[in-house]
Amino acid sequence: MFRKRDQPRLWRATFAVVGWTALALQYLLMVAPVQGWTVLERTINYFSFFTILTNILVALAFTGPLLGEGSRLGRWSAGEGVRAAVALYIVVVGVVYHFLLHPYWNPTGWSLMVNLVLHYVMPAAFVLDWLWLTPKGRLRWIDPLKWLAFPLIYGGWTLIHGLATHWWPYGFVDVDALGLGRVVAIFGGLLVFFLMVGLGLVGLDRMFGRTGRDSGARAA
Repeated sequence: MFRKRDQPRLWRATFAVVGWTALALQYLLMVAPVQGWTVLERTINYFSFFTILTNILVALAFTGPLLGEGSRLGRWSAGEGVRAAVALYIVVVGVVYHFLLHPYWNPTGWSLMVNLVLHYVMPAAFVLDWLWLTPKGRLRWIDPLKWLAFPLIYGGWTLIHGLATHWWPYGFVDVDALGLGRVVAIFGGLLVFFLMVGLGLVGLDRMFGRTGRDSGARAA
């Protein structure tokens, strides 16, 4: 029988294993022989998906607390801003996949299982982790602007890599098919969505933090 204080550790250990396993399976599926692509090129393509990069951050954020704050990963993953930013990124992964990609993508077999984990299971698990286990009341309204750095860097890499190779991770960023102007407009809209979700997370953080302080004051 697990003690109550062991439940967060069990939760995080479970989803750390689930996340790393799904990422490993997705890598094996992507590096399977494809005519015209080397293993190195397919590996670069693998790390060029926002879904993959974000799920790596999620897996690291689940793993860090298991190692303790004595480790560099443990200290990084303990930051409230870090955990909120990761929650933001994985929420966007789930929403964008469900509404923009899922209608045009019908995986089967192992690909179906991996897609469900990376786009639905891990987002839900990490958002619950953020709501349940992350201290609240310490985020600032300026933080969502800072969190845009990751998608901005990703957008720059996607453009450079895509123009050089003519391979695009998602149809809505395919400059060859849509044109640069349309892709920039779509990406700008996504950045606004990132910002809105980030502000929503800060609002929840401040609301829960205020509720916690009020409860503590009444108990005192």
